[in-house]
Amino acid sequence: MRRCRYRGQGKAHIQHVLAAIAINIERLSRRPPPAEDAPAPRRPTAFQNYLDQRELPRLKSWRTLGT
Repeated sequence: MRRCRYRGQGKAHIQHVLAAIAINIERLSRRPPPAEDAPAPRRPTAFQNYLDQRELPRLKSWRTLGT
């Protein structure tokens, strides 16, 4: 916090968050474009096979709830 532009812990925190966002945007812009071919889907886990064998519904992933 010694070299922050603004005084105060709150303002320094905001400066650090904005700097981190800028660094992440730069990193993302340097990544190569995604390949046209999507990777093959992963094989089901043992737990998913267990649910399928007993005809139980699979749990929704928190990552796919919005889709």
